[in-house]
Amino acid sequence: MAWWGKALGGAFGFMIGGPLGALVGIAFGHNFDRGLNAIGKDGWQGGVDQERIQLAFFTATFSVMGYIAKADGRVTRDEIRLAEEVMTHLGLNAEMRESARKLFNEGKSDSFPIDEVLDQFRKETHRRTTLIQMFLEILLQAAYADGVMHPAEEKVLAHICQKLGIPLAQLRRLEEMLKAGFGSTGYSQASSSKTTLEDAYTILGVDNSVSDAELKKSYRRLMSQHHPDKLVAKGLPDEMIQDATEKTQQIKSAYEMVRDSRR
Repeated sequence: MAWWGKALGGAFGFMIGGPLGALVGIAFGHNFDRGLNAIGKDGWQGGVDQERIQLAFFTATFSVMGYIAKADGRVTRDEIRLAEEVMTHLGLNAEMRESARKLFNEGKSDSFPIDEVLDQFRKETHRRTTLIQMFLEILLQAAYADGVMHPAEEKVLAHICQKLGIPLAQLRRLEEMLKAGFGSTGYSQASSSKTTLEDAYTILGVDNSVSDAELKKSYRRLMSQHHPDKLVAKGLPDEMIQDATEKTQQIKSAYEMVRDSRR
């Protein structure tokens, strides 16, 4: 993939600055922290913009994941193992995993500038709601990978939502969807029980009293939000497409279960 090859080769050196640029330099072993003013006049056009967003998404995801793991004051071996499981689930190759580990470790540091990282991430993604929601979903999956949401992690996630302009109600809704099995495939703590009809309604974000028309509307909205091709076009790294693909399959299965139950 173009963004990944450029990152390894240092070709992004003059493309991104600020706290994300400093993190990229640590993760990829190059001095990326050159400042945003060094971008050329065509720096926000076409593929360059796309690759820049992908780099920002990858960098913010794993560094903030480390910050969340440290939320309760310490990082346990289980939390490190669970972070590795997230990397495996997202299909990262050996080189990408090494960079992700470095970012995770930076997020654990006491001096990690969480607010500055989130502010820049929101700016770099042009405040694209679907991309920001995918970012939050991955963080939620990591926080729940051990089957438990710790109070300190919940507090941090609420702060992240506030900084990214995501309503707290949306975080709660995503939590309920995750508890019902949404996005849990591939993790050791994923529910082994078969999805129930109640779970299916929760995954679709509706209750059993909605009309068929409202049900279909919610289904189509969720499919659009998680469509892999649309997310990649908005800046989701290709390497993370597996997660989006699995979620669309879960949404489709949930809809079919509810639809069939109404016949």
